[in-house]
Amino acid sequence: MDVTLTLWAATILGILLLVALDFVTVSRKPHEVKFKEAALWSIFYIGLAIIFGVGIWMWQGSDFGTQFFTAYLVEKSLSVDNLFVFIIILTQFAVPAELHQRVLLVGVVLALVLRAVFIAVGAAALALFSFTFVIFGAILIWTGVQLARHRNEDPEPTDNVVVRVVRKRFIVSDHYEGTRLFTRIDGRRALTPLLLVMIAIGSTDVLFALDSIPATFGVTQEAYLVFTANAFALLGLRALYFLLKGLLDKLVYLSIGLAVILVFIGIKLVLTWGHETWPDTVPKIPTNLSLAFIGVVLVLVTVGSWWKVRRDPSAVAHAGRVTSGDRDRERNPGE
Repeated sequence: MDVTLTLWAATILGILLLVALDFVTVSRKPHEVKFKEAALWSIFYIGLAIIFGVGIWMWQGSDFGTQFFTAYLVEKSLSVDNLFVFIIILTQFAVPAELHQRVLLVGVVLALVLRAVFIAVGAAALALFSFTFVIFGAILIWTGVQLARHRNEDPEPTDNVVVRVVRKRFIVSDHYEGTRLFTRIDGRRALTPLLLVMIAIGSTDVLFALDSIPATFGVTQEAYLVFTANAFALLGLRALYFLLKGLLDKLVYLSIGLAVILVFIGIKLVLTWGHETWPDTVPKIPTNLSLAFIGVVLVLVTVGSWWKVRRDPSAVAHAGRVTSGDRDRERNPGE
């Protein structure tokens, strides 16, 4: 793709305006978001992504248009797993319902910044060193296998290394004070739990970026499409949270579905490197096939989860994790 600096600037400006719109909406009156409001915001952001994708299709052709929609679908499906972790964080830190929007919005902004950095680094690495495809592929395959192995576990936000360090070095109050991030205890400056929650979500965003960016590069090597697919998926994350938070625990097969998608894209990345090195020997998985495969997996996850919950109402979904929870159980044997 021939993307000019002017187009990059216009795109970034448009995304910043959308973020500003979210900040104005959230800051005007903190409140608990109801289903109707969440549905309208979700339709708005999904509609924007579709319009943008159609624009890419008309401007650059069907190949790049398909790449964008596939990348967006990958990021959207991975963002649902993000929501699981966000729910766990908000629950474990007992965040008041009216503050959920603010926390999620800060998480989205941090994720946008972090992923922009990872995309720049990833694009440069791929341009300079083609073996990066194999490295990215290996990361995704390992993550997918680990996620499948620990699909019935949940991450432990309070065990987050960054959160533990902050707790040791700073005074943290026990009570929320509206949207304040700092307070005073016995005359000493202290952090409110709200700031600790934002730190937990921000550090979690780093881990998700390590998976999602290679996954998107597995669909398209165009940095512009990787960035915009990530941006549109993340911008709708806040609304998607309120839309799906009552249904997420019913998607019991989501972790295994995401594991399959990550392994598939990891294999696709390795084959891409092999195809560029030995074009007559190693096949390359077409983008259309990738889109169809990911779509089928997501449909099977949804239908299979619905069937499982219908037969066993006690079944509950888990976010999954890429490391074993054995160490946590050893440290807390009574749990």
